[in-house]
Amino acid sequence: MPHAKKVNAMHLQDIKKLYVETDGVGLAELVRKKEIKSSELVEAAIELIEQVDPAINSVAIKTYEFARRTAASECQGPLAGVPFLLKNVGSACEGIPLDQGMKALQGLAWSSQTEMVTRIRDAGMPILGRTNAPENGWSIGTENRLHGKTRNPFDPSRTAGGSSGGAAAAVAARLVPIAEGSDGAGSIRVPASCCGVVGLKPSRGRITYGPDIADAWFGCVYTLCNSLTVRDTAAFLDVTSGNSPGDPYTTQKPERSWLSLCTQAPKKLKIGFTRRANWGPAPDPEVLSSLDDNLRLLESLGHTLIEYDLRTDIERAWWDYNDIVSVEYSRDFKSLGSNLINRSLDDEEFCPFNRAMMHRARSLSAIEYSESISATRKAGQQFAAEIAPFDVFVSPTLTQLPRPVDYWSMEESDREAYLSRWSDAAFMFIFNISGNPAISIPGKPSKAGLPVGVQYVARHGDETTLLQLAAQVEDRHPWNAHLPAVSGLGR
Repeated sequence: MPHAKKVNAMHLQDIKKLYVETDGVGLAELVRKKEIKSSELVEAAIELIEQVDPAINSVAIKTYEFARRTAASECQGPLAGVPFLLKNVGSACEGIPLDQGMKALQGLAWSSQTEMVTRIRDAGMPILGRTNAPENGWSIGTENRLHGKTRNPFDPSRTAGGSSGGAAAAVAARLVPIAEGSDGAGSIRVPASCCGVVGLKPSRGRITYGPDIADAWFGCVYTLCNSLTVRDTAAFLDVTSGNSPGDPYTTQKPERSWLSLCTQAPKKLKIGFTRRANWGPAPDPEVLSSLDDNLRLLESLGHTLIEYDLRTDIERAWWDYNDIVSVEYSRDFKSLGSNLINRSLDDEEFCPFNRAMMHRARSLSAIEYSESISATRKAGQQFAAEIAPFDVFVSPTLTQLPRPVDYWSMEESDREAYLSRWSDAAFMFIFNISGNPAISIPGKPSKAGLPVGVQYVARHGDETTLLQLAAQVEDRHPWNAHLPAVSGLGR
């Protein structure tokens, strides 16, 4: 991605080309230097969405006039003036509809606003709309009855991942350089892997849930972004991180910005890695080839590599965690009905899988629910302890190549069958429950050109090491030369 360069009076076509070729930090630098206007970037983004998005369906809700008003902002932050998309799950914003992929909530503009969205707006990022997500978010595909299916920009027959599939697809297609993502079991990292972009799940306590709620799923849900470059993610973390009074989990920030820190090479690291999970089929050979390519690069950079296979039972932890999710899910649905539309939502208003989750929740006793919480917390502690001897732990992001669209369709009513297919993401949720920061970066693509992600995990609170290592790898092998045809620049 080029840094800022002189921009004279340009036609929209020229601005679009610059926009597609430049990351968020670079675009903000141009805006600060008054070499381009934020309003011009917004118009370029709008035209690209209208031109490109019909092929991938990544943008579910459009708020162009909202973005045009914000583009006049005089903010001077690291991402000020950079067009942005919110996710269509969870992140309330005053004046922008949020329907979570549900017809019952269609067109509903929330009166409240999350603290994270307030920080995004204060940073001067014009919000163009919301990206597509599965109904209420519990899927690693992105399909719903209201807004349809999001497709992979590299192969429309393949999933973009989920639940932040719309975000990752929009970034990969260069509609925006950064888009909001959230992650309860891999939902930032899975689509990052499928779409060949960067996806960081931060440490537990890094981003506040406030002001409306104190906690989501016992600290297992995280919010941040998908982005084109590591420095974009670092800048966005600078803009959005921080706690609110009374937050149940807190994490201290470094003295310097992550954007400045990620320009420094990390110290020589002790890196653990694994080529296998103890749940699900063996990783695809092309996934392992991409992983091995990344490991060779890490070794060439002077880091020490040690193979280590996780011992804690991943599958058992998965089923315990989903009992928690089923109850929390049902509570969320009850809250949506009572707080937003003043009525209870009927079971038939939900997709079949969500109905199955609610039925599971109703079957659990309070003691069984409590036992699942205890078991999940213990498993999270064990996963964190297993990787604690390493500065960074490396694994495949997904163990398989991007699946076909509908592979994780929420039209599936068999809860156990559906959840068993998540074994592709065996390395994902374990770090939601442990609280460790984890980032997916693009690895070597498959022979057919499909993106393949590699995951780095660090100790709690150490996003700095992850960002420095990822930036070091990006510097050696920039991944943004691998473009989907729908970006307008081709492969």
